[in-house]
Amino acid sequence: MQTALLVIDVQMAFAEDDANGAARSCRQAEQNIGALLAMFRDRGDPVIHIHHNGLAPDDPFHATASRSAVQPFASPYACEPVFIKHGGSGFVGTALETALREAGIHRVVLCGATANHCVESTTRTAADLGFDTIYVCDAVWAYASTGPDGVEHDAAQIHSTTLSTLHGEFATVMNTNQVSALAPESEQ
Repeated sequence: MQTALLVIDVQMAFAEDDANGAARSCRQAEQNIGALLAMFRDRGDPVIHIHHNGLAPDDPFHATASRSAVQPFASPYACEPVFIKHGGSGFVGTALETALREAGIHRVVLCGATANHCVESTTRTAADLGFDTIYVCDAVWAYASTGPDGVEHDAAQIHSTTLSTLHGEFATVMNTNQVSALAPESEQ
């Protein structure tokens, strides 16, 4: 089955939040994203990057903001397509679906930031569009959040809840080692 890796929003705003002490889950996510990138590139399987650009001039993800830059370890190679989104899902307002279909891709493997925002939104849309969707649980992360009711949710709790709501309905949740055990494109 033709498979592509979708690397979502691995941008400097998150690295800066982490450096400033933001409470987050899955500290090994970047290492695992790097491993997935290396694996897909070594196999010659497609790697697709999705980056967020906010529209408001004061948005940390605005195209002119330094925080919107890609984290160096996840920089796209010249041959790897990059889709710029302005909302949550990498499919909305982009040509991502068309590009995947034209390339004959039937399965997508998703990783990046954040677990419960753009990676989740893109996962749900991919599933709704009929793609076989794999969500890599240890190659995403979440941040702690306080709900409108004042209830505080720690990052690990948000991460876990995201996995449990996606698995079996919108995606197959796997870890990086499980994804690396999938047969390469040439053997399927």
